[in-house]
Amino acid sequence: MPTPRLVAFDLDDTLAPSKSPLDGRMVELLLALLERVPVCIISGGQIAQFRAQVIERLGDVDPALLARLHLMPTCGTQYWRHHEGAWHQEYAENLTDDEKQRALAAVEGEARRLGLWESETWGPILEDRESQITFSALGQAAPVAAKAAWDPDGSRKAALRDAVAVLVPDLEVRSGGSTSVDITRKGIDKAYGMARLEKLADVPLDDMLFVGDRLDEGGNDRPVLDMGVRCHAVEGWEDTADYLAELIPTL
Repeated sequence: MPTPRLVAFDLDDTLAPSKSPLDGRMVELLLALLERVPVCIISGGQIAQFRAQVIERLGDVDPALLARLHLMPTCGTQYWRHHEGAWHQEYAENLTDDEKQRALAAVEGEARRLGLWESETWGPILEDRESQITFSALGQAAPVAAKAAWDPDGSRKAALRDAVAVLVPDLEVRSGGSTSVDITRKGIDKAYGMARLEKLADVPLDDMLFVGDRLDEGGNDRPVLDMGVRCHAVEGWEDTADYLAELIPTL
């Protein structure tokens, strides 16, 4: 297996539990990896989640290391880099007001029709992330255990995704995290983000490695596998940590 020149990761349930900060062990491994190769994190979450889950956990890090970290919130519809002492948005594929309103109406209407609109939630169900509309069945701050129990086989999300896609055929509708459905501009998924990354990082896709927990058929990491990028499947952040402990010494 050729040595990767860049390693990319999903965030939730790959580098950290859903919506939770990086564990101390993962922080150490991520910094050790950054010393060897550039790293990208691409996730459906917005930049605020990246700050809380990753950036704030890295602490006082050499700016030269942070410059090697590529952040792609909302499935690559946004791109952030660190320079001049701060994180800067380099691009954003924002939805228009009309696209947002149609997406919000479609996903709420279909969730209610299908009996998926929950009355007891932890935070808002619908979120406008500018470049992405996200439906989170139990709210953004729901406990990991509650989210895992809501749709263990993914059938509820799949039904909602399929129903919403019919109403907004000009937009991309896909399953997100354990309880979420994401809506972006047409043709935008993690494969889109990785294709942009190839040019932005000046690293061919053949020289990249992607690590994710949803590489299964229908999973939100699957587009990366389907585009031919070398992938490694994990089942939680501990699995990723064990894999990195073996990978890093070989780089």
